[in-house]
Amino acid sequence: MIVDIINKKRNGQELSYHELDVFFNGYLDGKVKDYQMSSLLMAICIQGMSDEEIFSLTKIFIDSGDVLDLSFLPGVTVDKHSTGGIGDKTTLVIAPIVASLGIPVLKMSGRGLGYTGGTIDKLESIPGFRIDLSDEEVMHQVEDIGIVITGQTASLAPMDKKIYALRDVTGTVSSIPLIASSIMSKKIAAGADKILIDIKVGNGALLQTREEAEKLSELVIKIGKIYQKEVRTIVSDMNIPLGYCIGNSLEVLEAIKILQGNERDNNLTKLCIDLASEMVCMSKGVTKQDAIDMILDSIQSGIAYQKFLELVQAQHGNIDLLSTSKKVKIIKASQSGVIQSISAIELGKLSVSLGAGRTTMEDTIDYGVGLELLKQVGDSVQKGQEILKIYYRKLPSLPDFNHIFLIK
Repeated sequence: MIVDIINKKRNGQELSYHELDVFFNGYLDGKVKDYQMSSLLMAICIQGMSDEEIFSLTKIFIDSGDVLDLSFLPGVTVDKHSTGGIGDKTTLVIAPIVASLGIPVLKMSGRGLGYTGGTIDKLESIPGFRIDLSDEEVMHQVEDIGIVITGQTASLAPMDKKIYALRDVTGTVSSIPLIASSIMSKKIAAGADKILIDIKVGNGALLQTREEAEKLSELVIKIGKIYQKEVRTIVSDMNIPLGYCIGNSLEVLEAIKILQGNERDNNLTKLCIDLASEMVCMSKGVTKQDAIDMILDSIQSGIAYQKFLELVQAQHGNIDLLSTSKKVKIIKASQSGVIQSISAIELGKLSVSLGAGRTTMEDTIDYGVGLELLKQVGDSVQKGQEILKIYYRKLPSLPDFNHIFLIK
């Protein structure tokens, strides 16, 4: 039957709830092998899925574990998810800001997929930081300090966790049906009242076109309605990296700068304020401008950064031990002019080759390596001026930076 299901999807036919249930639960139980699941995932990537198949798969993912009950928390809880991008450390900024305004934040995040970094990998760059909290620890911490960021607990959507790891290394990441089911199963299982999803689109994202982003937006909203959850989406640009840093420790340090009010005004800062204000609006029912004012006050007064430190301390991290590689190579502009574009995907590939991401399920991440942009799109540069820092342990073959930084 397993081979029949693979062949049916390969031929573009719709799978029933029962067929999906047998196959995916068989994989969770170890009866279906990695190579068989990889074949079905690739068939889904190529042939797609109907809405009914997506709804069925989401339910199967949710039913593979528990669903948290957050009704004991005061007010309206809002969860946030990003589809991932190069340099995307928005959760590290947004979660403390929102929690500092009295809105409980219970965030279950994932590891990196493909060239896109994962929040959990970034947090693990903080020595001692625990991401494997139990349901009981999660509940206690969010009630105690109003914020928790953890990996998927063993009991929440365990099927998605296993599939997620396989997709990362089998070329089956960029599938809208699989993305929709993965996101929404985790978000619904995590129990928040409302959900905000940041859908990245561009060469450094899982989705390449606005049309794909709108399709995903439509799907997650439909799934939300089935489970009586309000879902809002924001489509954001990922043709250039978010902010200045790519790589785990470097991105944590950049997030800290924003929370301390010291980061320059750029695409990352603007997106963080936009996303955080949307979450505040959804929870408190205030206007967008009122939400922005509250957020800026939280940063300027220092309470957002203090909430971040509370989070780190509660999960046993030591921010003072956060470090980056001491080996640094500087890339300089080959000509004078204005930077017209910076290729997010090429810098993402470079960061993985440095060791900041995974190419196989067994890969170990080097938290201290990565990239720091010294200039952004629109900046004027002189020939020989520094434009990029590479933090490395062992330097890989480097790309042609004239193709990454288009200067005219």
